[in-house]
Formats: sequence, structure tokens, C-alpha cells
Amino acid sequence: MLIRESLIGVISLPSGVFQPYTGVKTSILVLDKQFAKKTKHIMFSSVQAIGISLGIKRTPTERNDLPHILRDYAAFYAGHELSAHSWLAERDAVLANGCNLAGERYRPASLPGETRTAKLGAMCSITKGTSSSTKTELGPYPLIVTAGAWLTSMNYQFEKDAVCVPLISSTGHGRASIKRIHYGVGKFALANLLAAVQPLEETELDTKFLYLVLDAEKDNIASLMKGAANVSMKVEDLADFQIPLPPLEVQKEIVAEIEGYQKVINGARAVLDNYRPHIPIHPDWPMVELGELCKPEYGFTERATESGDARFIRITDITEDGTLRKEDPKFITLTDEARASLLAKGDILVARTGATYGKTMLFEEDYPAVFASFLIRLRFPEDRVHPLYYWVFAQSDLYWNQARTLMNGGGQPQFNGNALKQVKVPLPPLATQQAIAAEIEAEQALVATNRELIARFEKKIQATLSRVWGEDEPAPVEA
Repeated sequence: MLIRESLIGVISLPSGVFQPYTGVKTSILVLDKQFAKKTKHIMFSSVQAIGISLGIKRTPTERNDLPHILRDYAAFYAGHELSAHSWLAERDAVLANGCNLAGERYRPASLPGETRTAKLGAMCSITKGTSSSTKTELGPYPLIVTAGAWLTSMNYQFEKDAVCVPLISSTGHGRASIKRIHYGVGKFALANLLAAVQPLEETELDTKFLYLVLDAEKDNIASLMKGAANVSMKVEDLADFQIPLPPLEVQKEIVAEIEGYQKVINGARAVLDNYRPHIPIHPDWPMVELGELCKPEYGFTERATESGDARFIRITDITEDGTLRKEDPKFITLTDEARASLLAKGDILVARTGATYGKTMLFEEDYPAVFASFLIRLRFPEDRVHPLYYWVFAQSDLYWNQARTLMNGGGQPQFNGNALKQVKVPLPPLATQQAIAAEIEAEQALVATNRELIARFEKKIQATLSRVWGEDEPAPVEA
């Protein structure tokens, strides 16, 4: 076959059309030497449905792309416009690609101004991992698994950068989800629950660009998964996933832009991860037992609902860093009994049982709230203890060393009011506490700025990726 003179069309048919049960896709070459001399183009067509199912029963289906393809061939001969099922490629472009007849690589945007798209399988090799997540011998090479923390391997499977996509659901139990997509660099092994996606031609698809696109599309990729208990997808399913394919120079510009945004985000996150409020305790400050400063009070027992007069703060609403969780609030209807547990600004809540025992939160909200029975309230006299000063102390090693010693309950730790009253607090004059609190508030304002910076630059990344798909960009982020 001489492509230069004879080839005028390639049809790509779905798996199983001529090899019913092998799952192998079929391509049909249409040759016309005489007509090929009259045109510099090759027509490619993609058939996704042929009017019958591809299973054993071969039942009729509503969709059939073949009549559209026949009309496109007639249109091609007549020089008329083609349908969305077919497209033209310059013959010289096919020759320049080593006569590669994977039509998706030559597919333009279907409408003016659209971003060209292509199937992963047409642009990339997709290789399933071969290593066990539990039985692989430890070694010098990274072993990429579905979890965030990688393992190691004595051998490697790949020696070129790749985007590693999980083939199983992160959550299972009938729910399809992908928590993370990995970027493998250099020599690495890959667990058999993932697939490595690598561009076939680096002159057409940048690997980092591919990673950014697939990472942003995790939820859509997860929708390819099937199954009841063990939710998963096949490599063939992933191969059909469409990705945007702007010119290579545009891909590199997008990667550079997003990496710049990501550096800002990483710097801001480093501030959040490393900042801890601290009190420089002076040895001359008296150590006062908490029982001399206030009376610990237990909370209220009630069934929480989705709405009500007051928020019902439970032990699960205190985060690991001692702040109030904002998501999934619960509420109760205020009764005379519940009103005794209403919180005021400046109240301190302490978790008294379970894995979170001793966790301390400062209530600073403007709405009515009641605290649950597994929490203890501390309400200090205003002339003796500044609430923010105590909250910072309750995050310190000095506090936690005492809390671990005073707790009881064995397998189910308990940090009750009697134990809490024995905690010794370093207590400088109130003016000193206020000065320390003011300094910490200033620090926390700067930390909050970094949190806002992360949100803004994440929106910038989203806007850039939306631009890749040719979608409308989100509203601009204010400076």
C-alpha cells in the first residue's frame, strides 16, 4: 500500500465488531488510487455504535453511526462538509508521523474555537502495574501505590516519567472515586492496582500537562469505574477517556503558569503547617491549679437534627488543631434545660473522652450554641484569665504532659472535671496575658492571609484548566 498515492480513508470500529469476544478494535482502510491523486487529504472516521450490541446476543440498539460514515464518504468525494463522525488530515502530516494511522492524533476541534481533543489510547501508552502492594521486596526504587505514601521495590518497571492512575475506587463499597493521581519520575515500580499513562510522542503531548489535566479530571475518570463491591475500571476504559490537546507550546505555557501558582500555594501551606502559637513561659510565673480559677461544667444530652434554634456542638466538632469544625453542623431546639448549656464568647470547651480527650477549643462565634455532654465548659473570670491565653497554653507540651498523666479509664480514656481541675496553669498578671493574646491574634491574622492566598491561587489554577477545555473561565479573582 502506498499512502502517498492510494489511501483515502480509515474507519475505526469499536471492540468486538469482527473479533466478537477479544475486545480488539478494528480499523478498515479504504483505498482509491485514482481519487487519491485528486486530493491531499486522508479522511478518518470513528464509529462508536453499529446498530447492534457487541455482546453474545447481538441485540439491536438505537444508535448506529455507519449511515453517517457512508454519507461522509459521499461528501468527501463531492467536496462537501463532513459530519462530526469524520475529519480530514493532511497526507503529509500522516507521512511525517511515520504513517501512524491512529486517527485521533489528527482530529481537529469539531467547532471553530474549540480545543482539539483526543482519546488517551490514541496519544499514550497505558500499562498496568505489575508489583504487589504487600509482597514486593523492598529496594532502592520507588513503588507507587494508591496511597499517598509510596513504598519501595528491589526492581523497577518504568524508567520514564508517567502519570499513574488508580484502576480501583479509593472508597470501594459500591462508590466510584479516585483520591489521588500520582506523577512517577525516572525509574520506578508500579502497583498492579494502577496504570501508567505515557505520551507516545513527546512532540505532541507534554507529560506534566497530561498529569495536570488528568488530576483535574479525577471525578470524571472515576465515573468510568463499574462494579458493586469491588469498583474498578479496565485499561481499555481509560484509553477511551478524552483529553484536551492544545499545541505543545501552549501545553508548556500552561504547565509553567500552574507550577508558578503551585509554588505560591506550597509556600502558604508551609506557613499553615508549621505555625504554632507559643507562650514563652517565665519561671517566675505562679503555677495555679485550674480548679482555683473556674468550675468545670458538663454539657447537655440531646438528639441533634439538621435544623433548630441553636447549634449543637459535639466532641466530633473539635478539630485536630483545636478549632471549631465548620462543615456538617447539627442543631437542637432550645428548651429551659438546654439554655443552661448555652455558650458565650470566650468559653473554653474540652473533650473529655475517646481519642480526642483533652482537645481544647475556644468558642468565638456570634450565633447561639449549646455543647454536648462529652464536652466540658470552662468559663474563666474576666479579671483573672484571658481565654485566648488559656487556649494557647492548652495546645502546649506543658498542658499535654499533665493531661496524659491525669486521664483515666484505660482502654477508653476519660478526662473528667476532677482531673481537669488538677491541671496547673502558668498564670502571669492579666496585662501580660492580654499582651501575649494580642501578639498571637496578630500572628493568626497573618496565617489567615496565607489561607486566603491558597484559596485564591487554587481558583487561578481552576481558571487555567477551564481555559484548556475551552470553557468559560470563572469570575476573576480579586487582587
